[in-house]
Amino acid sequence: MLKTSLNGVVLLLTGLLCLASCAKGYRIEGKSSVTGLDGKMLYLKALQDDGDWRLVDSAEMVHGWFKMKGPVDSVRMVTLYMGKEGLMPLVLEDGKIKVNISNTQLKAEGTPLNDLLYDFIDKRNKMESAINEVERKEARLVLDGVRLDDVHDQLQHEVDSMVQAMDAYVKDFITTNYENALGASIFMMMCSTLPYPVMTPAIEDILKTAPLSFKQNPLVKDYVAKAKENMKLIEEDKRLHENMALNN
Repeated sequence: MLKTSLNGVVLLLTGLLCLASCAKGYRIEGKSSVTGLDGKMLYLKALQDDGDWRLVDSAEMVHGWFKMKGPVDSVRMVTLYMGKEGLMPLVLEDGKIKVNISNTQLKAEGTPLNDLLYDFIDKRNKMESAINEVERKEARLVLDGVRLDDVHDQLQHEVDSMVQAMDAYVKDFITTNYENALGASIFMMMCSTLPYPVMTPAIEDILKTAPLSFKQNPLVKDYVAKAKENMKLIEEDKRLHENMALNN
């Protein structure tokens, strides 16, 4: 009888240890080659539905290294902060996330969505750099004595084509990731480049095929509501000016 009871306790403890070891959690291992960061505090913050940032985790940079770990109830986007400065986005998901901070690069890798996110960021940055290089080429040609009109006509088509390719890449990334944390986050990053919320053709195109789960994301839903309000105001202002022009 005693032996049976002991066996039961052993099995129970084994089961509990297995559950503990199988529990989902994030482990961030970060390193930095930037001098002067030792002793600095790093913070993980998550943007809430009400627009406020909530502290998720924190760690001190010691000899160029920092570590964070915690449970993962659901996959979500967070931002790594140093003091009040936002450094880089991260996907908080199960697994070991390796973060590298240098003077030339900010990168997170090691888990599926972080790998996907930083592959996207890298490709988009390269496309943007290529566009900027064409614009610098225009300035060089003008300095070399080529007429501005000739240079502009020559390079504008190239720039337009590259911008369209970049926009298509961003749209494809968002639509491919409609159902995970990346889709809505990249959509909001794209929208943040606009001076204020508006419904552009690119945004309307993305929303056209978006599933309900994407449209019901609190941040996406709030942006769309504000954008539609602004579009209504813009349209009313346009009609007002048209009526004033007719009356004059």
